[in-house]
Amino acid sequence: MAYLTHFILLLLINLASSQQISNTESSSSTTTNPTTTEDCNNRWIYIRNLPSSFLHGMGLFDFLQSDEPGIWNRHMGHDHFLVMSRPAWDFCQPLDNDPPIWGTSFLELPEFYNVTVLVPEGRAWPWQEHAVPYPTSFHPPNLACFEAWIQRVRRSRRVSLMLFAGGGGIGASPNIRRSIRTECENANTSMTKDNTGYSQICHIVDCSNGICEHDPIRYMRPMLQATFCLQPTGDTPTRRSTFDAITAGCIPVFFEEMSARSQYRWHLPEEKYPEFSVFIPKEEVVFKGLKILDVLMGIPRSEVRKMRESVIELIPRVIYRRHGSSLGLRTKKDAFDTAIDGALQTIKDKLNDLSEQ
Repeated sequence: MAYLTHFILLLLINLASSQQISNTESSSSTTTNPTTTEDCNNRWIYIRNLPSSFLHGMGLFDFLQSDEPGIWNRHMGHDHFLVMSRPAWDFCQPLDNDPPIWGTSFLELPEFYNVTVLVPEGRAWPWQEHAVPYPTSFHPPNLACFEAWIQRVRRSRRVSLMLFAGGGGIGASPNIRRSIRTECENANTSMTKDNTGYSQICHIVDCSNGICEHDPIRYMRPMLQATFCLQPTGDTPTRRSTFDAITAGCIPVFFEEMSARSQYRWHLPEEKYPEFSVFIPKEEVVFKGLKILDVLMGIPRSEVRKMRESVIELIPRVIYRRHGSSLGLRTKKDAFDTAIDGALQTIKDKLNDLSEQ
C-alpha cells in the first residue's frame, strides 16, 4: 500500500496524530503545548519581496503570548515543542541577512531558544533541534497490513548487491555521487553472477529532476530486491531514501556521520548502527580509491542476514501509521510515538534541571 507522500507532509502527519498527545500527557508530569510552525513558510522561503526573513515566526510568538500567556510565561517556552517539516537549514539564516539569501531566521529568533524543535534534519550544534524521520510512502492502516509487509520484506529475493536511488553525480568535479555512478558502471560490466551470487552488482534508479517524488514504486520495488542501499549526501546530509530503504529491509550504507548517526538518536539508537548499517567515509571513496564493492563483498553472508533482521526490527519506529489506524497497530510505537516520547522526556529533563538551579 503505497502513498504519494511528500516529505513536507511531516507537519500534516503530526497534526493528524496529535490527538494522541493528550493520552500520552496523562501519564506524564510534564504538560506541553505542541505547536506546528509551517505558518505559510513557503512564502517566506520562495517569495523574494517580503520585508525581512526574521519576521517568520513572530506571528506565532505573538499568538503564544496573547492566547494563553500564563502557559507560555510559566516556563518561557521550556515546556513547548514545535514541528517543522523542512530541514533546520531552511530556518537558520542570520537575522541581519536582509534581503534574505535563502530561507528564514525562525530558529535564530531568541524568542524560541527555549523551545524543543522537531525537524527532518537538524544541525550539529543547537541542543534544541531533534531530527525525526522523513515520511515514507508506507502508512499501514492496520496490524494485518503491517505484518503482511514485514513478511514481504523478509521473503523478498535480494538479486542486487547494492542500489543507489537518486540524482546527481554526472558532473566532472569529484564527489561521492559521481564515485558511486562510476563504480556502478564499472562493476556491472566486469563482474558476473558466477563470482558474486547476484544477478546485478549495482542498480541505479535515476531520480533526477524529481521524477521519483510521486512514483514510490519506481524505487521501492528495486529496494526490496537489493541487499545494500547507498545513502550519499546531497544538498544536505540526510535523505528520505534512508527511511525508504529501511522500510524495504535494505541495509543502509552511509558516507557521513551527519547523514543519520548524528541525527536520529530517538529512532535509530546510536550504539546500534553497526548492527543495521555500514559506514564508509566518503573521503576514502572519492580521494583514496576505496571501492564500495570491496567493502560490501567483504561482509560475510551470515552477518548480512543478521543486519537485515536488525533493519526489519527498526521498521515500526521509522514509519508513520495511517491516521485512524486500528487499535492493534497502535500497540506498536511508530515514528510519531517515538518522537513524542523523546520530546516529552527532553522537556521533563529540562524542567528538572531548571528546578535544581
